[in-house]
Amino acid sequence: MNDVIKLLKSHRSIRKFSDRPVAHELLIELIQAGQGAATSSHVQAYTVIHVKNAANREQIAELAGGQSYIASCADFLVFCADMKRPTEASERAGSNVVRGMTEQLLVATVDTALMAQNVATAAESEGLGICYIGGIRNNPQAVSDLLKLPEHVYPVFGMCLGYPAHEPEVKPRLPVEAILKEDYYSDDSAQVQAFDDTMQTYYQSRSSGNKHSDWSQNLKPLFDNKLRPHMRDFLIERGFEMK
Repeated sequence: MNDVIKLLKSHRSIRKFSDRPVAHELLIELIQAGQGAATSSHVQAYTVIHVKNAANREQIAELAGGQSYIASCADFLVFCADMKRPTEASERAGSNVVRGMTEQLLVATVDTALMAQNVATAAESEGLGICYIGGIRNNPQAVSDLLKLPEHVYPVFGMCLGYPAHEPEVKPRLPVEAILKEDYYSDDSAQVQAFDDTMQTYYQSRSSGNKHSDWSQNLKPLFDNKLRPHMRDFLIERGFEMK
């Protein structure tokens, strides 16, 4: 493995951060590294909100389900899918813009995720730790109001950023045989059952707290009930009509 592959395979979510600040110059470099990600048709349909206000961070921590590390990390970023900038630019160029298409929602969301992952990898290459915060979608309208997000912009996820104050183990991933299929989709239940055993061993031995569970058991809360059923109406209200 070269150093890049080794880095990508060593990712952990960091939830405890030291008091060491992240230099502003480094933060700019990370954002520029994020901009180097692939983007559909060069649309660059994303905006990043650097939340510096301590009270706002405390509020977002509560809105995201009481995730205190949002307030305690060195920097907190909110990655937003942004179709406002490109559609308005297209209008200024003379286009008769059609807004609210499902493809626009997909493009903006994918662009944002690719850009954020570049930021994450760049940050880890500099010794920083990160933790994605999907919990901001628990209360996306309140987060949008707090950050003064306009129509056609929505918060996809947050990211805690800072120097790690703990060293959690790398969480196992599904075996590649379950993910990589040749020519056609094929059944992978045997690999999943084996992975459940792997995850059970991991959860019982990890340093950050033991529990008796496995991968399949951990998925139950995500699919037992409707997950964030408010998101469809919220996105429509944001201008992403999914036409």
